[in-house]
Order: sequence, then structure tokens, then C-alpha cells
Amino acid sequence: MCSSEAHDLVRLAISGLGTSARETDPTRRYADAQLAALRAAAAMVAERSALPSALPAPRGRVTNVWQLLVRFAPELAEWAELFSYSSDRRAAATSGMVAVSSREADDSLRDAASFVSRVARLLGLPARQLDLSAQFLVAR
Repeated sequence: MCSSEAHDLVRLAISGLGTSARETDPTRRYADAQLAALRAAAAMVAERSALPSALPAPRGRVTNVWQLLVRFAPELAEWAELFSYSSDRRAAATSGMVAVSSREADDSLRDAASFVSRVARLLGLPARQLDLSAQFLVAR
């Protein structure tokens, strides 16, 4: 079982998926989905970095959660790469520099739901919380 901090972050991520699914504005739906994924990544990093066998985080350079996720949960490296790229797109979208289509927002929500579900399973959270893709992907 995971720490209460990691569990709380996963619960926040799941709640964020619900917020994203209810959002009608594609840019906000995209951003909410990205935030849910970020919270799940933070949960995994918090849990794995606390293990006695964990390598210390690098010092002296800025490291984002996606880089830390690769370090502490290498099995999630592909997800980290996807969401690292998506975080740049989210920043551009929320600042009005690029538009996000409904399709992109829905894809982001689907990816975030799959990722949060995977993190929850890896952290040993109860299975009843893990049917996230079906739960949050509603027809628009």
C-alpha cells in the first residue's frame, strides 16, 4: 500500500479527471487532464523517492516531475515523454498562443485517465477506483 501523501495525490488526480470530463471548453479540458496526470506523476515520484533504495535527485539543476518520474519509475518513461511534451502544449494553449481542438482535449483526457489508472495500480490502490477511462470518457 502507498503512503497517505501519494494516495491523496492520486485522489486529487481522479477528481481532476472528473473536472476535465465535465469541462466544455477544450483548452480547459486539456489543461485539467494534464493537471490530473501531473498529480499522478507526483504521487509516484513521492512514493518511489521515499524508498530506501531510491537514488537521490540530481542537485544543481532544475528537474521537472516528468524527469523525476523517469528516474524513479522507469517503467513509466513513455508516459513521462508524452506528458512532458503535452505540458509545453498546455502552457502555450492556456496563454492563448495555440488552440486546442475538442479531439485533442478528449485524447488528453483519455491519456490522463489511462496514466492515472496505471499509477494507481502500481501504487497498489484498490481496484474499484481504477476503471477511469470508461468512467470519464463521455460522448460529446
